[in-house]
Amino acid sequence: MALPFLPSLNGAANAAATSGESMRLCYVYVPNGVNMEHWRPQGEGSDFQFNRSTKALEPFRDSLRFITGLEHREAYIHRDGAGDHARAGASFLTAARPHKTSGADIHVGVSADQVVAKKIGVDTRLPSLELSCDGVRSSGECDSGYSCAYQFNLAWSDERTPVSPESNPRLVFERLFGDGSHGERTGNYARRQARQESVIDFLREEAEFLTRQMGIDDRRKLDEYVTGVREIETRIEKAERFGMPVDPDYPTPAGVPDSYRDHMRLMMDVMSLALATDTTRVSTLMLAHDGSNRTFKDINIGDGHHDLSHHKKDAERLEKIAKIDTFYSEQFAYLLEVMRSHKLDSGSTLLDNTLLVYGSGLSDGDRHNHDDLPIIFAGGVAQGIRGGIHQKLSEATPMANLHLELIERMGVQQGSFGDSTDRLRLA
Repeated sequence: MALPFLPSLNGAANAAATSGESMRLCYVYVPNGVNMEHWRPQGEGSDFQFNRSTKALEPFRDSLRFITGLEHREAYIHRDGAGDHARAGASFLTAARPHKTSGADIHVGVSADQVVAKKIGVDTRLPSLELSCDGVRSSGECDSGYSCAYQFNLAWSDERTPVSPESNPRLVFERLFGDGSHGERTGNYARRQARQESVIDFLREEAEFLTRQMGIDDRRKLDEYVTGVREIETRIEKAERFGMPVDPDYPTPAGVPDSYRDHMRLMMDVMSLALATDTTRVSTLMLAHDGSNRTFKDINIGDGHHDLSHHKKDAERLEKIAKIDTFYSEQFAYLLEVMRSHKLDSGSTLLDNTLLVYGSGLSDGDRHNHDDLPIIFAGGVAQGIRGGIHQKLSEATPMANLHLELIERMGVQQGSFGDSTDRLRLA
């Protein structure tokens, strides 16, 4: 069983929370921009109306705010030529410019979620959780000379290392809570830990024996291998420090569903369980990579999303984009409802104690523009953040300002982030 909230052990990361609960940080990414005519709220401040493709979010009005006027300057073309989809995904959480390459010399920046995870991740079983409803790729060429790593990974632990997401909900669930049915998972987890410890002990003994018989070059190679083994051992020790994982009364997912809607909702369920049980306090979810040409059987759209996004102002294509935007908004509404339904020990909800951002790295997929991004912030009530607002910024503002605000609200003193100019105040 998970321990109750213990303020004396919880660290500085929770200083900003007012509900007695740790804050969580979560990002959800949608690809290819939107049809802004039907997405942008009508009106400003608290006097706004939901537009057609975001109507599904109206029941959560008091828990969210639209933020328009944000941009990613480092995603623009500059001298790099084509590749806006790669730059959109790569810059979304890093606010940094990706080095144009399809080889191994990838380089962008540390993502906002990982800045937080590195500081507060010691307090939870997992420092962060990266999820996707798409493929997982970290090499090869995907967009006009850019590595696939830029499009398929939101999280970056350092400038050269993406944190690959998991797309199979069953594998994610078993990683978080163990395998088997409810009531069996704790025992199965303990047995798995014991097997892992036995394997680690065996490998350590074998390595020590082999070292005495090797030359310098082979010893160096073996040392690299042993370093990897030690990292696994460290993870095991950390897991033991937190004891057995929570065994939620939730069925283990069978795998990846055929329905895209079902896949997204399963991943949202699992992510919410991870956050609600304090297994982690930082998570990202990529619904699809930027440039995705996914079709939408759930809403009878057989055209590829990326193809449609190059609409050339064609009314029929724009209408289909609006329907896709509506579909994605409905899934986001599902996530908000799941988070609102999770009651924490303090009596507040998971949504109240989560800083949640939903959006895309492009605005209009036809123009490939990285300004006026479609961004929604939700949650944060526990920190006094007011919802029911359309926060329309008077001029192009770096999205890094929003990241910086959330980083510092998570208790991490950062000062600056990416191309930030100031914190974007949400109070």
